[in-house]
Amino acid sequence: MKLRVILEPSEEGGYTVFVPGLPGCISEGDTREEALQNIREAIALHLEPIEDDTVFSETAEQIEIAV
Repeated sequence: MKLRVILEPSEEGGYTVFVPGLPGCISEGDTREEALQNIREAIALHLEPIEDDTVFSETAEQIEIAV
């Protein structure tokens, strides 16, 4: 999977990186490489299924859709 990320220098030093396609998925790092590695981890956590933590009602229906 390929996602576009925005990498920008921070005023305090280092870099901030975010993923426009995944609202709230933001990370940072002291170097470009560190920031990009950190956002990879943030993306993996953002996309990780939360099924184990969620309790659904008996009438809930689970459906997979393509986006």
